[in-house]
Amino acid sequence: MKFPRASGILLHPTSLPGDFGIGDLGPDAYSFVNFLEDAGQTYWQMLPLGPTGYGDSPYQCVSAFAGNPILISPLMLADEGLANKDDIVAGGQTQTDRVDFGEVHRGKSQMLRRVFEEFKSAASREPEERFRQFVKEHDWWLNDYAVYRAIKSANGQKPWFEWPEPLKLRDPAALAESRQALQDDINAEKFFQFIFFRQWGLLKEYANKHGVRIIGDLPIFTALDSADVWCNRDRFKLNPDGSPKVVAGVPPDYFSETGQLWGNPIYDWDAMRDDEFGWWIARMEFALRVFDIVRIDHFRGFVSAWEVPGGDVTAENGRWVDVPGAELFSAIKRALPALPVIAEDLGVITPDVVDLRTRLGFPGMKILQYAFGGDPANHDLPHNYTRDCVAYTGTHDNDTAVGWWRALVKRSEDPDDKSAPRELEYCKKYLPTSGDEIHWDLIRAIWASVADTAIVPVQDLLGIGSDGRMNVPSTVSGNWTWRLKTGQLTGEIGERLKDLTVIYGRKAEE
Repeated sequence: MKFPRASGILLHPTSLPGDFGIGDLGPDAYSFVNFLEDAGQTYWQMLPLGPTGYGDSPYQCVSAFAGNPILISPLMLADEGLANKDDIVAGGQTQTDRVDFGEVHRGKSQMLRRVFEEFKSAASREPEERFRQFVKEHDWWLNDYAVYRAIKSANGQKPWFEWPEPLKLRDPAALAESRQALQDDINAEKFFQFIFFRQWGLLKEYANKHGVRIIGDLPIFTALDSADVWCNRDRFKLNPDGSPKVVAGVPPDYFSETGQLWGNPIYDWDAMRDDEFGWWIARMEFALRVFDIVRIDHFRGFVSAWEVPGGDVTAENGRWVDVPGAELFSAIKRALPALPVIAEDLGVITPDVVDLRTRLGFPGMKILQYAFGGDPANHDLPHNYTRDCVAYTGTHDNDTAVGWWRALVKRSEDPDDKSAPRELEYCKKYLPTSGDEIHWDLIRAIWASVADTAIVPVQDLLGIGSDGRMNVPSTVSGNWTWRLKTGQLTGEIGERLKDLTVIYGRKAEE
């Protein structure tokens, strides 16, 4: 699919400012849309929006379809009359610089349960009818998800493969008994999804009306402890007890000497093929209803997957196993002819990955931080870009631009580091730059490139150092917690970005 020449900002909603411990879908999200519009931006890119599990990574969601209830805005609930505004304000907290996910989960869970109880007792006809309609429309995934969450809560939040055997293996009698005993909790989970998607729908509608399109992230894999795997065990490579035969990861690379062990179960593609990839078609169709454009994470996994034995503690002993990606996307395209998709084609990329992406017409990604090793043929250098790509200063997995530069300068002072001085000198000459405003130098370089799409993480727009880094791959704690402060995105910054956007032809004509 051809993308217009445009640009945007990468910011996950959890990183928005606000007084409830975490960014949400409320007023600050609308203010960010206004900033994007004023700065001449077309795209708001974000990470996956699903409910997270252990480690709070948005790439380890407990459902491929559900939204994360901790993104629900308390103020929007009050505005809709679903919560008492005085109670909401009294229960809020002053803005925090970091997300304390444990505290947020506890506070939001208690608040949402109170809202659900009030909703039941009030029995207002209009919201009740909207809720019933939502449940009916989404029953194909919502019921299984709500049952999974209710049983998980009743079992002390243990993963499904540690539940009692009848529930773990979805014995019909045990499931029927649980549904009856946990009916109120099941309905509560459905209600939380109703509220999430109502708030999300209103925000997306507002963004689209103001000329902003949403780029959402679709992880290739699902978490082992998820409703999807529990309900579709035959579609994954699992042992009879539910443990994974093999798990996903990537081999040793730039980020880790022992590779990245993600731990996600691997799809049984033969089983997926039996119903003509129905689960994947449903997933993609749903994602394209939620977002305007979908970025598929780890696209190379549709050509071959790095399969690591289930009991290993690093990703070193994995092996590449072929995946029928061409067959899968042929089936998806028959069902969904228009596919506004970006392929995350980073890492170990072989010619067959490039061939599949090209045949499908999906733009790939270029990361400017990777460009300055000294080879003028490096495909991440702007003079080697093609139009059908999305250029980034960095991603959520990179250090910030300023953090990267400072680390590079420090490394270049180490006499044992032979590559850093060359990289630093090449970068200075290429941009050219003194490094005083390295973040703006990088932004200008990708904005000026021929890439149809240019995206900057908000941390790079602000020139924040390594303390603004969103994620360090292969680590399980301290990630995803960074937040904007109120007022950081000033009109001056917006005007400067708009000037570049106009100069390099990335702003849509008004």
